[in-house]
Amino acid sequence: MTKTRKPLEKYRRIVIKIGSALLVDRRTGLKGAWLNAMCADIAALRAKGIDILVVSSGAIALGRSVLDLPSGALKLEESQAAAAIGQIALARAWSESLSTDDIVAGQILLTLGDTEERRRYLNARATINQLLKLGAVPIINENDTVATTEIRYGDNDRLAARVATMTGADLLVLLSDIDGLYTAPPHLDPNAQFLDTIAEITPAIEAMAGGAASELSRGGMRTKIDAGKIATGAGCAMIIASGKPDHPLSAIENGARSSWFAPSGSPVTARKTWIAGQLLPAGSLAIDAGAENALRSGKSLLPAGVNDVRGSFSRGDTIAIIGIEGREIARGLAGYDADEARQITGKKSAEIAAILGYAGRAAMVHRDDLVMTAAGLRRDLDTERNTANA
Repeated sequence: MTKTRKPLEKYRRIVIKIGSALLVDRRTGLKGAWLNAMCADIAALRAKGIDILVVSSGAIALGRSVLDLPSGALKLEESQAAAAIGQIALARAWSESLSTDDIVAGQILLTLGDTEERRRYLNARATINQLLKLGAVPIINENDTVATTEIRYGDNDRLAARVATMTGADLLVLLSDIDGLYTAPPHLDPNAQFLDTIAEITPAIEAMAGGAASELSRGGMRTKIDAGKIATGAGCAMIIASGKPDHPLSAIENGARSSWFAPSGSPVTARKTWIAGQLLPAGSLAIDAGAENALRSGKSLLPAGVNDVRGSFSRGDTIAIIGIEGREIARGLAGYDADEARQITGKKSAEIAAILGYAGRAAMVHRDDLVMTAAGLRRDLDTERNTANA
């Protein structure tokens, strides 16, 4: 797959994430002129046959403006009340602005479970795809009226990445108050260098991420890099760009500074994309070197290769697999509940029936339910390069 940036008009389906601070002014409320310019950009891309999905922050920020709530952190119930009011105003604003170009908007509110639970994930994907088929622009946001601290995405960057992988988008555009990735937070380090192209998200790239820059946004560069790992691993390119100017998409097309993240050259299947993109693994398995090598050669994870079981999970839950260096190298669907997994850890598959009292699966995680994540794939690539150079 190409590692070269191409114009927006060359993509087939684009997900655009818009940060709260771009849409809402803390004192005056909705930035109507900016929204109209943004919708004009969307209309121009749609006229070229491109599917557009929008992940729009701003419900809580708009609601707190309407309610005139004080600045600073809100209590959970205040955030939920603000979202209930702000979401209505936000949806109306998008609908009215897009209708100027005869575009119909459809509202989708998602909770974490809608993408983490397989059946709900498939249902949400079907609904969004049907909206696109009917010519509408889905306007997507987290359902902040019911989400709590423990069961939420926490930011719309990762939600946008999940939507991009869910719908098979080939480009994710994250618009915020920063124009791309720097080697260090530019507001703290005057010597920070801008990165135009990121061929691969390595640990060094992850270390460059900073914190949130605005009280209206829960995200920061950290969550954008997390989003990039989800999106690029599924074969979707990503752009981080400033949304501050009017017509931000046109600005990108006209050469405005932005960082482009190359998609993976070997994206995983749709089912494994869902597994890899899980935000909250229910637990983890620590494995030995032999098991790690077996996974990299495409084999299943057997109980004999597991050293430790962490967390409380049920069969079918997504779990992280920790390699010998102490980092996650894969994710997969558990073949056993955590308690049963602990009983058979380190044992041969032939011993499972005697230990558990029934003949369970031979694998702790079957290869069809397992996907190597960024760290595991990077190590495979490093091994291939070293072998080629030997």
